[in-house]
Amino acid sequence: MKEKNNMSVEKIKQSVPLRRLLIGIAFALIVLILAGITFSFVSKFVSGWEMTSLPGLAVNKNPTQISETSSMPGDLTPTQMPAKAVLPTPQPWDGATRVTILVMGLDYRDWAAGEGPSRTDTMILLTIDPLTKTGGLLTIPRDLWVSIPGYGYGKINTAYQIGEGARLPGGGPALAIKTVEGLLGVPITYYAQIDFSAFERFIDEIGGVKLDIPKKIKIDIIGDEKGKVLLKAGVQTLPGNYALAYARARNTEGGDFDRAKRQQQVILAVRDRVLSFNLIPVLLQKALPLYNELSGGINTNLSMDEAFRLAWLAQQIPEENIKHGIIGPEQVAFGKSPDGLDILKPLPDKIRILRDEIFTTSGPLSPLAKDDKAPEDLMVSEGAKISVLNGTVTPGIAGRTSEYFKGLGADVVYVADAENKPYPYTAIYDYTGNPYTVQYFVDLMNISRYRVFQRFAPESEIDVAIILGNDWVGNNPMP
Repeated sequence: MKEKNNMSVEKIKQSVPLRRLLIGIAFALIVLILAGITFSFVSKFVSGWEMTSLPGLAVNKNPTQISETSSMPGDLTPTQMPAKAVLPTPQPWDGATRVTILVMGLDYRDWAAGEGPSRTDTMILLTIDPLTKTGGLLTIPRDLWVSIPGYGYGKINTAYQIGEGARLPGGGPALAIKTVEGLLGVPITYYAQIDFSAFERFIDEIGGVKLDIPKKIKIDIIGDEKGKVLLKAGVQTLPGNYALAYARARNTEGGDFDRAKRQQQVILAVRDRVLSFNLIPVLLQKALPLYNELSGGINTNLSMDEAFRLAWLAQQIPEENIKHGIIGPEQVAFGKSPDGLDILKPLPDKIRILRDEIFTTSGPLSPLAKDDKAPEDLMVSEGAKISVLNGTVTPGIAGRTSEYFKGLGADVVYVADAENKPYPYTAIYDYTGNPYTVQYFVDLMNISRYRVFQRFAPESEIDVAIILGNDWVGNNPMP
């Protein structure tokens, strides 16, 4: 038996460098790192928090300033400007300091359309602290409107594409890292770029994933002649291409935010499949063919030694020591780009709250003094000029509502009928950036965040327009 094993090892050495074998094993372990961590929504609204340092990692308390009130120039494909210095070669990990890894999945559609470098379809910031045995995960929506260093403003999913297209030092990963660092104020050392096809093939390798589909959903199968497929509700085992399409679907009411929940479900299913069927030994035995099959879709600056040590460390972190979340509706404002496309404008204070919740191991953070003010006081101090428009067929509702708002301290300066009525739901349009006023009326009138819009009109005589819908007529607190 010993002679047979020696012959097998010798055969591997002759057919492929040992490094390739290690890459194959490391990929399986990296997948397990991601599979061991879940996503969730963070719905708590707080206006601001005291900034605290991350254990073992410095936090920039003044990252690139992107506020809800900012006028954001530029196109979705920004005009090129002189690029700043980008990602240097990382120092070898010492095994003791906190590690951050930006995980990126690429958008297949750009490659298929022959449009050059791909955008990122998924961005996940992963952190592991070996000293405290804690981890964290923050997912970043692709439509977030941010400053891309050297290239003005654009959707965050274009940073990788720009870096690749401009052939910057470090390419797409370097510019994507600099962009995320500017948004969050967290230094990022490593990246892992994974093609969706690699993840899809890995799911096929483990025999698919078992998912409980909560309700029927149409999915778009990449590279399949069938195109769109209707998945019925219920428990079923999906192959890689179906699981990937399910995780990437955006055609539900919550858009990217619903999508994050499906990604959570798929990653949990991968973990359950691997652990339930004890597939780790099988994957390690198949490391070489796995590498040959998947290596073309993986790009990282992690060394083999670092990948191994991080993977095994991740397995030692208890689930209760892992903090996770996404930049969701409470951390963004819905709006339009100068090009007229749908974007998500980051709300820096709230994003930093979420960042601190995920990237610190201490207890609750202390609120800033301004949070001691009542919501009414914050709204009044903002001094927004408000218009109230009747979007219903109920006469006089706008006048009554405006008087009610004035009694609460609001500065209502214009009352009229809305065009294109009736409106089934009340909506708010913020033209000059008034987060406290908007939040006050969102809470008062029970308005969905999906009905709050930014319109980038700093010269507008009206700061906030409220269009009354039938929901307000049928249910309001007015006397």
